[in-house]
Amino acid sequence: MRCGRRNQRRAGLALAAVAALLVASCGQSADPKGADGAKGGAKDGAAGAASASPSAGAGAEASAGAGASAKASVAPLGPGEVRVGGAVAKPYSVTLTDLRKLPQASVEVTFTSAKGEQHHTYQGVPLHDVLKTAEPRFDAAKKNGQLRGFVSATGGGDYRAVFAWAEIDPGFAKSQVLLAVSEDGVAFDDAAGPRLVVPQDTKGGRYVSELNQLWVGVVDPVVDGAK
Repeated sequence: MRCGRRNQRRAGLALAAVAALLVASCGQSADPKGADGAKGGAKDGAAGAASASPSAGAGAEASAGAGASAKASVAPLGPGEVRVGGAVAKPYSVTLTDLRKLPQASVEVTFTSAKGEQHHTYQGVPLHDVLKTAEPRFDAAKKNGQLRGFVSATGGGDYRAVFAWAEIDPGFAKSQVLLAVSEDGVAFDDAAGPRLVVPQDTKGGRYVSELNQLWVGVVDPVVDGAK
């Protein structure tokens, strides 16, 4: 009798378990959220994998953060603004309005261009004065260390010209390069920025218009690294 009752109980438990499984499986197939739940599980699994590998996640976040900070560190230039940077201790920006407040120099020049021979009178600030404010970092331990320096001037349309430091330093050059604020008495448009004027040049190629960047460098890294 006892054996029979035990068998009946076991059979009943087995039937209950089967019924529960059937109900559960029917509920999943009928529930339209079943697929979403599976997707959610996959996402959770992926998240778990990422958390299980913190170095990879941290590396990606660090890389993204570095890229964002690099972009944020270079602010866009305003109309007529010139950024002075490179191998300098105090990078800064200057505008035509700022330049007009500084001591002015005037020069009459003659040069040839695509339009033929040009004769003009320019007024402006010596380029050497503008760069000196940024405090170029030349190696004072080397004789005439400033003679290893150069200046890259960039203008509208990514136009660019290069000057040796000796060309703009009054201690070495007879004439001085100007950041002109006017031509023949007519002021340049504030939105366009200043124009470089190079009295010693016979051609106007380095008369960089719409100037927006002055970058100071030294040749040592290039020369010493050359093979």
